Amino acid sequence: YAMNRRGYANLCRLLTTGKRRAPKGKCDLAFADLAPFAEHLQAVVLPAPSTTAADVLPLMPVFEDRLSVAVARHLDAGQEARVSAAARLASETGLPLVAMNDVHFHDTDCKPLQDVLTCVREGKRIDQAAHLLFPNAERRLKSGTEMHALFADMPAAVQRSVEIAESCTFSLDELRYEYPHELTEDGLSPADYLRRETWLGAGRRYGESIPAKVRTQIEHELGIIAELRYEPYFLTVYDIVRHARRLGILCQGRGSAANSAVCFCLGVTSVDPAHNELLFERFMSRERAEPPDIDIDFEHERREEVIQYVYNKYGRERAGMCATVIHYRTRSALREVGRALGLTVDQVDRLSKSHHWFDDINSTDKRLREVGLDPGSRELKTAIAFARRIRGFPRHLSQHVGGMVMTNGRLDELVPIENAAMKDRSVIEWDKDDIDALGILKVDILSLGMLSAIRKCFAMVADHGGRSFDLATCLGTDPNGLGESPEAKALYEMLCHADSVGTFQVESRAQMSMLPRLKPAKFYDLVVEVAIVRPGPIQGGMVHPYLRRRNGEEAIDYPHPNAEEALKRTLGIPLFQEQAMRLAVDVAGFSPGEADKLRKAMGGWRRPGVIDQYHKKLVDGMLERGIGIEYAERVFNQIKGFGEYGFPESHSVSFALLSYASSYLKRFYPAGFTACLLNSQPMGFYSASSLIRDARDHGVEVRPIDVNSSDWDSTLDAQRAYAPAPLDAHPADWGKAGPALRLGMRQLQGMRQASVQALVEARALGAFASPAEFARRVQAAGAPIGWREFAILAQAGAFDSTGVTRRDALWQLLGRRDTGRDLFANAARREKLPLLAKLTDVESMHLDYDTTGLSLNFHPLQFLRPKLDQAGVITSRQLRETAHGVSTKVAGWTVTRQRPGEGKMLFFTLEDELGTINLMLTPKTFEEHREAALSSLPIIAEGKVERSGEVIHLRVKTLYSAVTAEDSTSLATPSRDFH
Repeated sequence: YAMNRRGYANLCRLLTTGKRRAPKGKCDLAFADLAPFAEHLQAVVLPAPSTTAADVLPLMPVFEDRLSVAVARHLDAGQEARVSAAARLASETGLPLVAMNDVHFHDTDCKPLQDVLTCVREGKRIDQAAHLLFPNAERRLKSGTEMHALFADMPAAVQRSVEIAESCTFSLDELRYEYPHELTEDGLSPADYLRRETWLGAGRRYGESIPAKVRTQIEHELGIIAELRYEPYFLTVYDIVRHARRLGILCQGRGSAANSAVCFCLGVTSVDPAHNELLFERFMSRERAEPPDIDIDFEHERREEVIQYVYNKYGRERAGMCATVIHYRTRSALREVGRALGLTVDQVDRLSKSHHWFDDINSTDKRLREVGLDPGSRELKTAIAFARRIRGFPRHLSQHVGGMVMTNGRLDELVPIENAAMKDRSVIEWDKDDIDALGILKVDILSLGMLSAIRKCFAMVADHGGRSFDLATCLGTDPNGLGESPEAKALYEMLCHADSVGTFQVESRAQMSMLPRLKPAKFYDLVVEVAIVRPGPIQGGMVHPYLRRRNGEEAIDYPHPNAEEALKRTLGIPLFQEQAMRLAVDVAGFSPGEADKLRKAMGGWRRPGVIDQYHKKLVDGMLERGIGIEYAERVFNQIKGFGEYGFPESHSVSFALLSYASSYLKRFYPAGFTACLLNSQPMGFYSASSLIRDARDHGVEVRPIDVNSSDWDSTLDAQRAYAPAPLDAHPADWGKAGPALRLGMRQLQGMRQASVQALVEARALGAFASPAEFARRVQAAGAPIGWREFAILAQAGAFDSTGVTRRDALWQLLGRRDTGRDLFANAARREKLPLLAKLTDVESMHLDYDTTGLSLNFHPLQFLRPKLDQAGVITSRQLRETAHGVSTKVAGWTVTRQRPGEGKMLFFTLEDELGTINLMLTPKTFEEHREAALSSLPIIAEGKVERSGEVIHLRVKTLYSAVTAEDSTSLATPSRDFH
């Protein structure tokens, strides 16, 4: 037990020593480890039945008078024998006894739950765990009176516990954090170095003529930073970003850091706050006087390089990744409790896979029957009851998505450090809330797949003779964000038609429905677009009023004159966190400090009652200033929604820049953009098949995988410099003037990158003339290509360019498998190849999907179309011509399923051979047709067409399978669900 700050540091270092030499979750300590860290610690021996005085004596000179022997009474068998043994041990060693209770739960009622969790931890069924479970509920919290009564014959043991407690005066309040200091150059102080680097960066950003407004803002920010002494924080982040850029890793700071001109000049962010009227005080202020929070997104494939740089720079004793507590969710709770209570594997699978009913207690019996389970089963009822109790409990400690802590002194004297499950990662035991409470510097080194795709596309365009880009200059086609340049107008026209598959943050079905209604025409419209389809604005009822005002259908007004400054950019409707905070101050009478507490409460939405404590003050404050109760309640509901998933404006601006960059690349370089999306998977809403389909719809020629042309990544077959698509081109022609896209072998399921690299090296000596020659050359080169990979290449049609069909190629390759000889080396002795049956179109399609998950030649639904035509099922193209309100039927594979937060509708996207179809289902319809709705087979949906401008949905009444049982085994496809 830590007696003081020094003792706490010793305890942390002792634990770190044991944890760092052991796998995650273990601690490997030896006796020799104790002595260096024993000072200022109270130690208690927990004796086993076999413990002797000889075992304890070596500890006595290490801990001196700070060593005791524990004694406990839990009213179980053998208790007095253990008490006597402990007393004898204390007598023999001259150590005092201390009364303890070994608490495992706070209340008697929790004993059964503790038993279940013990079984989960040990991987045992309840009927196998008798020896692991406590025989009674005595290991609960007990009062001082109870402990005195329990040890009435040993008052000194109880008194010793009081003495130990009184000697331990350490409080977490004593912990102090120091920023790293070795970040300056040329002997400059942190303040001088930050000032120098900021103005050098301003020169790079703005050229020789830095606007006066920017100069004033930089000086203002540097003054606040100096006053609060946060220079080391900014320099730490600057150092990390600068290192990433040296390695060519694309990165961008987001969140409230986008409010800072200093961050922009240092290259931490890519959004110029001067153009977007962002408020620096949202990022940091004198009043708040707490460390700012900077989140930086890095390319998801290269983020680890940045993390390892931090570890290497500061050392493992001064840097670590934050932890995060993983809690039980419905599925994990059902699985683990079910196994612990002895349910069969089949029962556990059925229970957990059909968990959508869990929150609706009234439908439990019905749902259990639907999946073949008996709702009257006592075991099932018990499992469900315990699962409901532990849902939300901590399950295990994991590593934060990217939060890293760095210190000037030893981090392992603040908190124990342990190995993560992931290689070369070490993690502290605290999560982000603990870090915030102690004011510890945390830099979120996050990953973002779109950054990987954008950086690769920038490089691909430049490598093929096109222009050079970076994030800050991509918007340079529209420098002020007003949508006035020809390129920007073309980009926004594309988005107004919801042509946004593959882009960032505006590609979901909900965003695609919003784009034609919001009609973005300048950069700030994109900022709004990114933020508006979120639970905050939706739950607050702000979306439709904003759209009506934007379209001139409703007058712009303000609930109070004081609200105009906060709301004028969003037409009098609060859409961002900052606006909600400012309203609290301007029209509800909050002080700036109270508004900041409100901001923090938004982040505590998972903790019941945190945000609700501000309800009365906020509403009453508005009512006092003449604002109606309805509007006041809407603002409060919006604030609650922001806590769950709402954007600060600065965050939205940063993401809008990536939306703009990805949309720009899609509009003007569709082949390269699609190739780089494929090369950065998995990411986003759309599968490789959907991305390729969209590219072909825009005129991109997509060429198949070929052993003589394909690399690991998808590439461009370019014959000339890569020029952007013409401004006046029809969407179907954007890609026709550009290069063809050659699919990479990474699309082959089961193909290893090392094998493809060896193939490419062998191909450097010349093209392969046949599958047999291919096998001979790669084997002679010692390439690590196995027979399974030979078969994958053959079945995928990768040898088509050699004039050999798939079956013939497979025959040639596998003919060499067992003999090890070249059947084709001597033409005179060549065996006559058998006449193999030609593949049917359906067989070719199945091979395409089996090997690459997509087909460039066929769509599965085209083979069902004759049957669907007879049933009156229309195509996606015909749906686009169908009038509003008409009842009809459509069919397709479900490629995405979405259930937005608190939304009353579910949104599905189907795909047929001609395009996509958007479905809307009520929860009731979904439940009535659950089996079809969740099927991986093609389905038929019946309902009414709903049109709103260019947005077309089918409001579904009925769903059912489009195939018979005999078709089902070969037609299932994966989907992306409920993200």
